[in-house]
Amino acid sequence: MIATAGRWRARDLAVLWHPCTQMREHGVGLPAHLMGEAVALPLLPVARGEGAWLVCHDGRRVLDAVSSWWTNLHGHAEPRIAAAIARQAHTLEQVILAGCSHPPAVELAERLLALAPRQGGRDALAKVFYADNGSSGVEVALKMAFHWFHNRGEAGRTRFVALHGSYHGETIGALAVGDLPLYRSVYGPLLPQALFAPSPDAFGTHDASAAEQRAHAAADALQQLFEAHPGEICAFILEPLVQCAGGMRMHHPAYLRRARALCDAHGIFLIADEIAVGFGRTGSLFACEQGGTQPDLMCLSKGLTGGFLPLCAVLATQTIFDGFLDDSRERAFLHSHSYSGNPLACAAALASLDILESDHVLERNRATAERMADLAAPFAAHPLVAEVRQTGMILAIELHPEPGNREDGHAVEISGRRGLRMYRAALEHDVLLRPLGDVLYWMPPYCIDDSQLELLAQATTAAIMAAA
Repeated sequence: MIATAGRWRARDLAVLWHPCTQMREHGVGLPAHLMGEAVALPLLPVARGEGAWLVCHDGRRVLDAVSSWWTNLHGHAEPRIAAAIARQAHTLEQVILAGCSHPPAVELAERLLALAPRQGGRDALAKVFYADNGSSGVEVALKMAFHWFHNRGEAGRTRFVALHGSYHGETIGALAVGDLPLYRSVYGPLLPQALFAPSPDAFGTHDASAAEQRAHAAADALQQLFEAHPGEICAFILEPLVQCAGGMRMHHPAYLRRARALCDAHGIFLIADEIAVGFGRTGSLFACEQGGTQPDLMCLSKGLTGGFLPLCAVLATQTIFDGFLDDSRERAFLHSHSYSGNPLACAAALASLDILESDHVLERNRATAERMADLAAPFAAHPLVAEVRQTGMILAIELHPEPGNREDGHAVEISGRRGLRMYRAALEHDVLLRPLGDVLYWMPPYCIDDSQLELLAQATTAAIMAAA
């Protein structure tokens, strides 16, 4: 037990290097006499979680409005998932998945494939490859796509296409198909050179018809890009419906249909990065469903285990799997992770799927999303607000840009002094928000109730006032 917040903070900063953080913002390396006024980024001393709440060591309760980086679906310390992990821990905690098998990995694969999007007449998603996290899963999908063509003798297909403003993770391959300069630019010399297509982002459109027109215009540009690089492209990767880390930019599902048709016409694999948008975030179990499309490869992580343990599943078609079957090991997919298909993580994922079904979560989410829309509607009239937009359980409030608050036009988490002011203002109202540049967003656990949503709206009001 940590006695005081100050003592806890000192212990933390003495040993931890926090992710997605300039540690100087926590005061590391600053002279003692500057610490008080210069430290802009607080550290929350979290002792435990309880539903939508984070409970600090001093008993303070903070609403987790970002689902702990979009992972937590059903609430912190959800007892059914915790119990499933405990039961599994008494049976089998870990085993190598090369040459071994175990029931949770098999059952989870069966269930995911049964739930996966299907498109009439297409080769169904038929195999599951496990990885440890979302970035690693994107690496798996990219390598599979390239290697499949390599095995066919199409050595020239070495290029990937992604969207402007995209983000797919921070390993080398995932960074290469990302377009957020602050994250990728310094590593540019290490990265394969991807091609970037215009985003179908519907920002500034005022109705579904205009958003659909924007989607078709972007699809036309994608077609031109494909035609300009014949025989070079092996896969197109996108986040369906919402480009999350790119500023919660949202697009019409018509783009998914066009992208699927264009990939088919040019013999290119479609990779759906459903890491953040899957498992009910967008209003359907998987975002691809709203476009009536089925990808060739689909990456699932974050909410896969309900936010309890790291796990990623990459779903592939039978055609892709068959492309690696051979007597030669060089034609095999020899990618591996020590904890691939970890039994504890698979047990957590199975319990989360049970809750999604038994608690009728998708139906309940629709009502919650409507309440979120009602509470956020007044923000649209605020002079600082450029747009309020929503896709299911993801709601974004974008402010008019402030000079210096964006990196090369792309959203960066808690960027600029305005972002820090908004972050601190929300925390002062006991709500954890992490703005993406000029974008405040709500992405709460599905268990959030009406009183908590009202608190979220109040904290957002305070954050916007702080931005002014």
